Amino acid sequence: MPRKIGFIGGGGVRTPLVIFGINEAARDLDADQLVLYDLDNERAARIAQLGREIVRREGGALRIEIAKTPEGAVDGASFVLNSVRIGGIATRASDERGAIKCGFPGQETTGPAGIAMGQRTIPVAIEQAKMVAKLAPEAWLINFTNPAGLITQAILQHSSAKVVGICDTPTEMLHRIRAALNATAFEVQCDYVGLNHLGWIRRITLRGEDVTDAVLGDDEILARLYPAPLFDHELIRALRLLPTEYLFFYYSRTRALENQRKQGSTRGEQITQMNEGLMARLMVLLTDHQDGAALQTYADYLNLRSGSYMKLEGEGRSAFEGDTPKGDPFRSATGYHRIALDVMCALSLAEERRIIVNVRNGQTLAEIDPHDVIETTCAIGSGLIRPLEAEPIPETVRGLILAVKAYERAAIRAAVTGNTRDLRAAMLLYPAIGEWEPSAEILTTLRLR
Repeated sequence: MPRKIGFIGGGGVRTPLVIFGINEAARDLDADQLVLYDLDNERAARIAQLGREIVRREGGALRIEIAKTPEGAVDGASFVLNSVRIGGIATRASDERGAIKCGFPGQETTGPAGIAMGQRTIPVAIEQAKMVAKLAPEAWLINFTNPAGLITQAILQHSSAKVVGICDTPTEMLHRIRAALNATAFEVQCDYVGLNHLGWIRRITLRGEDVTDAVLGDDEILARLYPAPLFDHELIRALRLLPTEYLFFYYSRTRALENQRKQGSTRGEQITQMNEGLMARLMVLLTDHQDGAALQTYADYLNLRSGSYMKLEGEGRSAFEGDTPKGDPFRSATGYHRIALDVMCALSLAEERRIIVNVRNGQTLAEIDPHDVIETTCAIGSGLIRPLEAEPIPETVRGLILAVKAYERAAIRAAVTGNTRDLRAAMLLYPAIGEWEPSAEILTTLRLR
């Protein structure tokens, strides 16, 4: 039987990318129906209309429908995508602005804003996962919702849903490494370790040869691995690891905060401006049935968004300054939609693929509890996800990983109990905060309790 795919939070601005990918991979997925649900029904309708134009342009038979309830999207689905943002993008902007006011960088998944996002989202994600487990018990819940590792762990702890957390940060890093080495995916192997938005590449093999030291010693290669000049190369060499970009908010908190204050904005505020402009333009074009023009407007938006990534935090530069990429964002080798499609296709096929995802640790990293979620390379195929064996966590990052994981466990407990003291204790454990006194101001400023 052809498969139904449900999408909770399907009115999001990146949903058309996922529609493109599902349509492209419909044969491998054996999928003929994508059902979107969003609290904003009108927005979901516009996104669905844009998605139908993608299917028409690309060819295919994927049916895109809208459900009036989340149950309608989930019931009978083989896969359920979950990408909700509680409070919308305006709340992200408010959280990030509040974090800056409290003296911390404003970033939606780390620091005070990440705490706020997690506390709002955990109870909702758990209830949605319970619904998936009831209405589609055999379905894989593909969790996009941020903070992805934290939310995936909360779902695993408090529901019986079959869930995997996904993020495009590791695969984007692998892509940049391959491009810098002028090599294909088959020629380069990378050993990855960490948690979601807290990961490192610790070994690079090129055509069977370990080239890690050569990469670490080459300033030109290191400069090509990040979307902005984030890390001092001596820092990277001191670690003997390649950090993914979100480590910037741990290793260079002061610089990130200074750049945000200098620019006078946050990424959330700039994304809000982009999104409002996009939706206003789409409303006019789609109402006038100019679906092709709407699709081009959307592609231009994606290029502006991706081209400005981390520029504000790393350089103090506005998203609206500088050149914007001109490529086709739908056919990008990496990105939000690619990782989701890679995971769903791998689960649907017999041949195993190796993909970095967020899953229960089991025996993969001996230093971490078996029930905790880590971000690691897995063999995925025939409906199963199997974490691959890994070496011990490097000493230079072991303390940070264990501290953040302790924070995540405490944050989930605080979200479930609603206890203010539990939440302040979680902040005390969290290296991005790590003090008792600021937690009171964060509670008040970000309206956490």
